[in-house]
Amino acid sequence: MKRLIFLILICSVCQAVAQSLQKYNYTYTLEEVLNLAQEQSPEAILTRNTYLASYWQYRSYRASQLPSLNFSASLPNFSHQYATLDLVDTSGSQITMYVPSFISQINGTLSLSQNLPTGGVVSIQSSLDRQDRFLNSFDQYQGDSYRTTPISINLSQSIFGMNEWKWDRKIEPLRYEEAKRNYLKQMEGISLRAIQYFFELASAQQNLAIAEFNYANNDTLHKIAQGRYNIGTIGENDLLQSELNYLNAGSSLNQAQLDVDTYRNRLRSFLGFNELVTIAIILPTKVPKAILDLEEVMVWARKNNPDLLNYQRQLIEAEKQVAQEKANTGLQADINLSFGLNQQADDFVAAYQNPVDMETVRISLQVPILDWGRGKGRVRMAKSNQQVAQTTIDQALADFEQDVVLKVRQFNMQEIQFNIAAKSDTVAQKRYEASKARFLIDKITITDMNNAQTDRDRSQQNFVSALRNYWNYYYLLRQIALYDFINNKPLEADFNELVK
Repeated sequence: MKRLIFLILICSVCQAVAQSLQKYNYTYTLEEVLNLAQEQSPEAILTRNTYLASYWQYRSYRASQLPSLNFSASLPNFSHQYATLDLVDTSGSQITMYVPSFISQINGTLSLSQNLPTGGVVSIQSSLDRQDRFLNSFDQYQGDSYRTTPISINLSQSIFGMNEWKWDRKIEPLRYEEAKRNYLKQMEGISLRAIQYFFELASAQQNLAIAEFNYANNDTLHKIAQGRYNIGTIGENDLLQSELNYLNAGSSLNQAQLDVDTYRNRLRSFLGFNELVTIAIILPTKVPKAILDLEEVMVWARKNNPDLLNYQRQLIEAEKQVAQEKANTGLQADINLSFGLNQQADDFVAAYQNPVDMETVRISLQVPILDWGRGKGRVRMAKSNQQVAQTTIDQALADFEQDVVLKVRQFNMQEIQFNIAAKSDTVAQKRYEASKARFLIDKITITDMNNAQTDRDRSQQNFVSALRNYWNYYYLLRQIALYDFINNKPLEADFNELVK
C-alpha cells in the first residue's frame, strides 16, 4: 500500500513538472503584436512608470498650493549653564549671583501654513513652552514656568525677490502636459520597435520559405542535370553549376533556420514572453489606402508633439533664470509680520488666562554696494543663455517642420511602392514557373534558370521590405503628430487608469 501511494506521488510530481515545461506556440498578426507590445512588453512597463514619476511630481506641486498642517516639538531640551540668581542680604540690599543651573525645556508648536500667489507664506500658529529649573543639580528643584501663544498670525514676504510661485504656475502644468504627451510618443516608439522585430522575423520566415523551396527545387534540378550529363545533352560545366547551386541552397537553408530562431527570440523577449513560448507571425498581404495631406499632418504635429512643449518650457525657464539673476543683483528686502496673543505664568491654566497682545514687525534689507560687476555679469550671462536657447529652438522648429514634410512625402510614396513590389512578385513568380518549365524540356540553360530563381527570391524579399517601409513610415508620422490618420482620431490614453 505504501509503495502504491509513493508511486502515485511520483506520478503526480512528474505530471506537474511536465505541465510546467509545456511549450506554447502562438501565431500573431501585426496588429496583435502591436497590442501585445503596448500592453505587456518590459518597455511599456518602464514607460508607464516613467509617466507615474512625472505624475507624482505634478501632484507634489499641486499639494504645495494647499494649506499644510504641521506639529513640531522638542521633547525635551536640556541645558546646563550659568544663570543669574537675585538675593536680598540682611541689610535689604539686592545681590545678583551667577550660579550653575540645569534647565529642562519642553515645547510644541502647531501651525497651519499657506503659500501665497505673491510668493510669501502666511501661517497661523499655536505654541506651548514649559521650563523646569534646577539649581546646581537635579535634586535642587526651583520650579517651573509656562509660556503660551494661543494664537498668532504670521506673514513672511519678499518685496523685491523673485516670485517662485509665479514661475511654477507657468512651468509645472506645462511640464506635466509634456509628460503625458511624451508617454503617448514613447508608446508609439514601442510600436515602431515592435514593427522592427515583427518584420525582422517576417523577413527571416520568408527567407526560410525561399531557402526550403530552393533546396528542394535545386535537388530536383541537380538530379535532372545528372541525367542529361549522362546522356550527353549538357556539358560538365552545367552539371557542376547545378551541383554548386544545390550545395549553396543547403547552406542558405541552414543559415535561414538560424536567422528565424534568432529573430523569433528577439521578438519573444521584446513582448515579455519566456523561453517556453514559440512565436510565429502572419504577414499582412495588403495595406490601407491612405494619402496624407501635408497641412493636416503639420497642424496635428504642431498641436500634439511633446517636443514643441519642451521648447516652450525651455524658453520660460530661460526667462525665469534672467529674472532670478536680476532679483539677486538688486536691492533685496523681506518683511515679516506677526500678530497674536501670548502669556506667561507658573501655572498651566494661568498661562492661558488673560493673554496679552503680541506684535512683531521686521524688515530686512540687503543692498549690494560693491561686487566688482559679478551680479551684472550673471544677468548678462543669463540673457545670453536665453538668446542661445531661442536661437537653438528656432532652428529645431525649422528642422522639425522639414522633417514632417519629408516623412509625409516618403509615406505617400509607400502605397505605390507596395503595389509595385506586389506586382513584381507576381511577375517574377510567373517568370520562374515559365523558366522552370522550359528548363525541364531543355530549352534554356542552367544559368537562365538561376537568373529566374534569383529574381523570384529578390521580388519576395522586396515585397516584405515594402510592407515594412509602409508601416514604419506610418507609425513615424503617428509618433510625430500623435494622431491616427487611418482612423481619423487623436491618440489617447486613460491616464486616470494608469495612476490607480
